[in-house]
Parts: sequence; structure tokens; C-alpha cells
Amino acid sequence: MDDLVSGRLLRRYKRFLADIELDGGEQITAHCPNTGAMTGCAEPGSRVWLSRSDSPKRKYPYTWELVQTARGMACIHSARANKVVRAAFEAGLVPGFEGYPQLRAEVKYGEGSRADLLLEGAGVRVFVEVKCVTLCTGAGQGLFPDAVSERGRKHLRELAAVRDASTRALMFYCVFHEGVHRVSAAGEIDPAYREALAAAMAQGVEVLAWGAVVSPRELRLDHPLPFTLDPPDAG
Repeated sequence: MDDLVSGRLLRRYKRFLADIELDGGEQITAHCPNTGAMTGCAEPGSRVWLSRSDSPKRKYPYTWELVQTARGMACIHSARANKVVRAAFEAGLVPGFEGYPQLRAEVKYGEGSRADLLLEGAGVRVFVEVKCVTLCTGAGQGLFPDAVSERGRKHLRELAAVRDASTRALMFYCVFHEGVHRVSAAGEIDPAYREALAAAMAQGVEVLAWGAVVSPRELRLDHPLPFTLDPPDAG
């Protein structure tokens, strides 16, 4: 997260594009690396931070990374979740998963998918799917997904199917929003995802949620958060 530049969000559009006015007054179009609804994280006028690539192949050199929301700082670059979660596993920071010295990424499994991480050790393996949480509602409630996610439901089915006597399956919610203090499924947004998650948990899929330090200076996994299938005030 070094050498970020800052500016003001003008608008996000076509899912992958954002117009931004840099602090010096220049207006640029940046790549938006987030396919979700980004509810609460894409308000015009918000302060944002961007990285810049010098690759001549890039049509848009700038990539939107962070945003200051009304409820705290958030990282909207969802692919970075895999990297920070991997670093936490490699450092032995996640209780219950210290005994897996071998770690690989993008391992083929399921219905043509690639697991974000595969941990291996002592004859046991752990398939890990990482999901980035940026939807923050009132009272610190984080929800996933922020839009209907057929892909997310597919991953849950695959995690449940891969479990056996020597295989664990873990859904890891990486929270990239400082305002989130607990995590649940977004049943009102995607009821089918909530049901798929409930079914996967019943079949032995483990679930963890962790918060991160999010700032222009660093991005790292920091602390476990409570997870419940439904928000405490649901129903």
C-alpha cells in the first residue's frame, strides 16, 4: 500500500470504472476492482486513495484502493483479501490452523473452480474460500454478499462437497471495513446465498470472520470478529 495518491470520487459507473478528481485538481478515470454493489462505499464526494501502475499495457493506470466512508475506512480492492488472508495463515495468526505448513493458492477443485487457498499438513488438507466484506449497516453489522451472488453460492456447494475425513472446508470472511464489528449473511439481499450458507454449515463447512487494519499505510488481517448466520436483529 505504498505511494498511494488521494482524491475525491466523482462517480463510479459501468462497474469497473470510477471518475476521480485528484488532490491537485486533475480529473482521471480509474479502474474499480470490485464487482459488487459497493453500497456505502461509492458515494460521490468521498475521499479515496489510488495506486498507479507504470505498465504501458494498462488503459487506466490508476486503481481505486481505499475510500473513507461515513462509517470508517474501507478497502474496495476485493482481490487484496486473498493476499492478506494468506499472509495471516503463513504467519500462524489464525487459531486452529497453525498445523498446516504447506500452502498453495488457486488450486483446482469442485465444478471447475479454483480454491483461493489450500492448506496441507499431517495428512489433512483445508480448502479455503475467501470473501471480502465491505457492506456495513447500522451498529457495526457487516453483511455478505452486497448483491446477488450465484458464484458465491457455487463456492459454498463446492466447499460442502469436498469435505471428508481428511479434508476440512473453510469459508473465510475478510472484513475490509473498519466500521464492521460482526458479520452475517445478507439474507435480505440474497436469500438463496443465506440458505446455501446454512446448508454448508450443516454439512461441516467452517466459517470465520476477521477484521483488518485498513489505512493508506497498511492493509493487514488483525482480529477475529463474531459471525452469526443472521444478524442479531433479523426477524
